[in-house]
Amino acid sequence: MTNSRNELFNRICKRQVRLAEHTSYGIGGAADYFVMPANVEQLLSVLDVSQSYGMERIVFGMGSNVLFPDKPKPGTLYISLKNMTDVTVNGSGWFVSSGIPLSMLSLAGLLAGSPEFQFTYLLPGCLGAGIYMNAKYYDEQIGDKIEKVYYIDLDDPTLSLQTIHAKDCLFAYKQSIFQHKPWLIVGAQFRVPEQAGELAVCLSRLLTQQKAANENGLSSLVTFYSYFSREIIKLQSRRIRIPEPMKHIEQYRTEKRHFKFPSCGSFFKNNYAAGLSIGAMVDRLGLKGLSCGGAVISPYHGNMILNVRQATASDILALKDTVSEAIELHYGFIPEPEVAIL
Repeated sequence: MTNSRNELFNRICKRQVRLAEHTSYGIGGAADYFVMPANVEQLLSVLDVSQSYGMERIVFGMGSNVLFPDKPKPGTLYISLKNMTDVTVNGSGWFVSSGIPLSMLSLAGLLAGSPEFQFTYLLPGCLGAGIYMNAKYYDEQIGDKIEKVYYIDLDDPTLSLQTIHAKDCLFAYKQSIFQHKPWLIVGAQFRVPEQAGELAVCLSRLLTQQKAANENGLSSLVTFYSYFSREIIKLQSRRIRIPEPMKHIEQYRTEKRHFKFPSCGSFFKNNYAAGLSIGAMVDRLGLKGLSCGGAVISPYHGNMILNVRQATASDILALKDTVSEAIELHYGFIPEPEVAIL
């Protein structure tokens, strides 16, 4: 078993991969080791072998909420789960792998005749990261939609698959138990009413197309938006009605230019006790449009720091510090980054 796992690891692990190609920020130097397992079995092999080698590991999904370093630490293994995109439909129960784009849930919901996932439309990132961060849009959040989560405890030498019910996940505003445990999310169970018998077939078609799109750079916001907006048009051509909430999401995100430049969306978590959103604070402080190197604070949304001209991680962090210092000075607290800064 050990030899076969070593052979698999050596076959799928790539060398000197530019992390910029695997994040919506378009920022990141070359990783010494990079791997994208296609399923749980491959993931377990990668974890087992890298553990035996004593390699430092960084696990992520589509890279939509991550700022990678300009010069990655030598010898570090970067593991992307964005190729783990299986969906199993069993009556009203769905098992969804962690690499499925959150936005894919909105399309699956339309096919199933369920409104549960409309809020995930055009939410960048994948399910695993969405559970980790308890992704939300207005009053809806992913933690309210799942039944249980499947995960691997990286501190467990057996690396066995374990489950936890949603009620025990400590979901709160952009919070979950997974932020405080060495647990790697591999999928989740949903309960959604199935419509007719064609859902599994339609999902299979969607997933096949999505995997092809992933290979062509679905981590890019431009590609991401182009792909999902085309899928919506295809569904409309089949006379599937697009709900008003999804239309409003598209209008809002396009008006705020969310997909024009590489970014990770909102950079800071809102502090609701302060009475204003971070974007409103940045606006009042006159910081919108401020630039550093190739980075700029979005003129359209004060809580977004954009990569407009081949920005480096250092450019992004300089603007992050400027915003943090100004908010601390004028509002009395230091905003917490939503973006995982690596």
